[in-house]
Amino acid sequence: MSALSDTDLINKAQDGDESAFNELVCRYDRNVLALTLKYVNDRDDAKDIYQEVFLRVFRGLKNFKFKSEFSTWLYRITVNVCLTFIKSGKKQSMIRINSDMENDDIDYIVGSDDKANSPDELLSRNEFTDNVKEALEKLSPKQKMIFVLKHFEGYKIREIASMIGCGEGTVKKYLFEANHKLRDQLSELYA
Repeated sequence: MSALSDTDLINKAQDGDESAFNELVCRYDRNVLALTLKYVNDRDDAKDIYQEVFLRVFRGLKNFKFKSEFSTWLYRITVNVCLTFIKSGKKQSMIRINSDMENDDIDYIVGSDDKANSPDELLSRNEFTDNVKEALEKLSPKQKMIFVLKHFEGYKIREIASMIGCGEGTVKKYLFEANHKLRDQLSELYA
């Protein structure tokens, strides 16, 4: 028996089938939790956001009209809940990229190679990772969210625009500003 598509599961869930809704949650729960963890860096806060996201999905699924992909709609809700969490002032100090982030994530930004593994190189990389995280903390919540979605989650500009609910030009503007701020902050340290 083949797995049901998202559309089939949504239709069943809209008809009251709880197991169909649970299957949707299982398909996307790791992605939602990973995104929230990268944004708030606190497992308890991320779990609270995760629960709020799926509570909103549960409440709103009956009104889902298939005007976008389910995943786009879900990530839009996730982004909005994260931004609301930040704006509400809850643990404002927790606005940073996950400290458990793999060094590979930072390598993606700086383009370092795997050959540099001496103790001095590793120490230097860890220091650079800390400096990047600190610089990311200084971005506005929307700049940071868009930067994370683009560079850590790998979404395309149009996908981010759909998730955030704005135009592609606005996403590009936020990315440009975030990149410029990060470049300025890091160039002061590494000039």
